[in-house]
Amino acid sequence: MEIRELEHAEWPKQLLEIPQLPKKLWIRGALPPDGTSYLTVVGSRAMTRYGQEACEKLIMGLAGYPISIVSGLALGADACAHRAALASGLHTVAIPGSGLDDAVISPRTNFNLAKDILASGGALISEQEPMHKPWLKEFPSRNRIMVGMADAVLVIEAGNKSGTLITARLASEYNRDLLCIPHRIGDPHAFGPHLFIRLGAALVSEPLHILEVLGIPPREVSERGATPSDLEEVELVIWNMLEEPKTRDEILRGAAGAAGELLTALVALELRGLAKEEFGSWHRT
Repeated sequence: MEIRELEHAEWPKQLLEIPQLPKKLWIRGALPPDGTSYLTVVGSRAMTRYGQEACEKLIMGLAGYPISIVSGLALGADACAHRAALASGLHTVAIPGSGLDDAVISPRTNFNLAKDILASGGALISEQEPMHKPWLKEFPSRNRIMVGMADAVLVIEAGNKSGTLITARLASEYNRDLLCIPHRIGDPHAFGPHLFIRLGAALVSEPLHILEVLGIPPREVSERGATPSDLEEVELVIWNMLEEPKTRDEILRGAAGAAGELLTALVALELRGLAKEEFGSWHRT
């Protein structure tokens, strides 16, 4: 996909507010439509299972809303955020520390993820020349763009020496809403989120909390038993199956499609409050 310089008039308007503006921005792919909110997601590269599950639950709960997920294409929280966005049909923007040519996109382990982002209609953005190879010292500079684009910044987890702490502090400097996921007391990955919550960051434990900060009204809950009008095809198949309670195995056997696709749709219904598992069986709520 073509690499081109992003015209100044195309830059996300909130990015123009930050000090030390990039001299240029290069882009592959497409930015989301006007009126889309940008949620930047940051966290540890050595992501915990709890952090992964929380990240996936929160982002997949935003499915269907005008939100683009911004992150840095790095290992751990970045990759999790991008993949959750792709799985839920959300637009996503990756800002690697490298240029955007296939030969230099970094990290190489996420090269296929970068291709998936482009194939989905998302974008890769960088202030570096297309063939620029990444340098570790340049990553904090990249992070200022991630925060500058954002309407809000979500911190998944961060230890007491994590670079995520620097990124989170930028949110305060740039007057961006900072959101943090709570952790267990004593968890070393909780240092950053708990510190910022004490300092006034919003505690986030469900997708609705993110929508509140972004000023996006939640969809009205359908009348019990009424078929929602905005279900995806696979979600509708499962919804119709749940006229009577069914186990997960019964759903997987009875609905055509890959297991991963079916489970993603089932989770999407649960996050929207349309389905629930009790005593081993799924039913409509």
